[in-house]
Amino acid sequence: MTQAEPPRAPDFDAPGLARQLLRTIRAGALATLDPAGGFPLATLTTIATDIDGSPVMLLSTLAAHRANLERDPRASILMARVGKGDPLAHPRLTVTGRAARVPNGEEAARLRTRFIARHPKAKLYVDFADFAFFRLRVESAHLNGGFARAAALGPGELIVGEAEASAFAAFHDDAVAHMNEDHRNAVALYATRLAGAEPGEWRVSGLDPLGVDLSTGDETARVDFPEPAHDAGALRAALVALAAAARAKGS
Repeated sequence: MTQAEPPRAPDFDAPGLARQLLRTIRAGALATLDPAGGFPLATLTTIATDIDGSPVMLLSTLAAHRANLERDPRASILMARVGKGDPLAHPRLTVTGRAARVPNGEEAARLRTRFIARHPKAKLYVDFADFAFFRLRVESAHLNGGFARAAALGPGELIVGEAEASAFAAFHDDAVAHMNEDHRNAVALYATRLAGAEPGEWRVSGLDPLGVDLSTGDETARVDFPEPAHDAGALRAALVALAAAARAKGS
């Protein structure tokens, strides 16, 4: 018999915090299974997310974790927010699932764009022949949001539906480019006034039906939409609404 999960506190938005961690943490501990003895091998790897929220990794054939995944796709990734004081006081998320290589093509090209937006230095090696993108299909997740704030989560609480994400991909790149070229002031307000980040050269690194990902240098931030944006018109309305909210917050 498994122990029932304790009820979540009314003020604890576990899925919201989990999505924040999933879409803002730039590196995590990847655990794969070593075929020699079956023991977990934990390694550090950089992470981005696809439009649906699935974690994406750029892995080399020289890495032991890639060889492990190609033999046994089961894996987990621990993503933790760091800060001062007790490291266990900061929130962290573990996602578990099966990882698979993304073949070259339209999907891999989209992941390349999103990965470089999150990790600009990866442009130096992303096209090397020994590198390829791997996507983790999330099957379960465990969130620890701090003392007495833990939750088990299903993929539906973290990952956008496949059909919805696919439709969003049709206008994603143009929307990101438009925001970064024509609305840099609004993007800066998203980061500073809505996400509480320090001023910087903030850019949109990715969009999805649930929110906007932002980055400047090694810093990341995320702002969720008040309501999901399922099409291009709804996305435009959501971005305009965020800009209005940010300007009102500073008045």
